[in-house]
Amino acid sequence: MDPVTQRIILASSSPRRKMLLKQLEIPFDIIVSDIDEQFNHALSPAEIAEDLALQKAQAVAATLTDAIVIGADTIVVHDDAILGKPNNEQDAFQMLSRLSGEVHQVMTGLTLISTAAPTTTLIRHETTQVKIAPLSEADIHWYIATGEPLDKAGAYGIQGKGAIFVKWIHGCYNNVVGLPLFLLITMFEEITGRRELPFLPRPSS
Repeated sequence: MDPVTQRIILASSSPRRKMLLKQLEIPFDIIVSDIDEQFNHALSPAEIAEDLALQKAQAVAATLTDAIVIGADTIVVHDDAILGKPNNEQDAFQMLSRLSGEVHQVMTGLTLISTAAPTTTLIRHETTQVKIAPLSEADIHWYIATGEPLDKAGAYGIQGKGAIFVKWIHGCYNNVVGLPLFLLITMFEEITGRRELPFLPRPSS
């Protein structure tokens, strides 16, 4: 099958990844991977993000024959410690207190699997540096009360109310949201073997 006519499947339930992919006006479907997101602590943070993305993509790709499956996993790293989604408000408070006034890294592992024979798998990751402004306890309690931190890695969302705490970023903004679009399109081009993808509008110059 022509690779650019394959179905595109997003193996994620993340509303933020869905929103970003929709911005590209690419037709896609969502099939949520059901994996136990456990990781090998002997791996580096970048390797963990890549491995989790690969697991998600493989779980969905195994059920399909003519598709390109996108798997992604975003982690927040501070002093080599991985901060996932907080378990509760107390956990969110501890994470935000830890990030207060500090620089941390946001890493998204990205996997593309083309299930058309021969199967092709690409694995990459993107890293963005993020500086959080100093936060008072009142700041943190207010933010937690909004409910926004509770379903996000590192307990904040740069695309929401959490943006007011972000002093600067160095790198890809969309990566912090959950899907690095430039890397994704680069990988699409590699896996399809085409520089110009018909469903992607390109500037004339």
